[in-house]
Amino acid sequence: ELVEAMRTDADRPMNQLRVDGGAAANDLLMQLQADLLGVSVARPAMLESTALGAAKLAARAIGLSLQHSNDSTALRVFVPSMSEGTRADHLGRWRAAVAKA
Repeated sequence: ELVEAMRTDADRPMNQLRVDGGAAANDLLMQLQADLLGVSVARPAMLESTALGAAKLAARAIGLSLQHSNDSTALRVFVPSMSEGTRADHLGRWRAAVAKA
């Protein structure tokens, strides 16, 4: 639902979702997200890139520059493999469950 809102607000298609954090280490979860969203999911080599970004901003605020090798390089890209019909069925059941909650 969040991704749909982002697609609507941006008024353009989303071709890839970039992820980070501890949950991104779970291959099954990343493949499930790719399948249900219908877009590729790119996981960086450095999973805690949010923390690195915060550190870079803090350093910049006090006049320092943190040098780091290409920290945004994707370690793995998960490509959707679920059919459109199966995806629609799963999302329909998800929305029905949320409506009942």
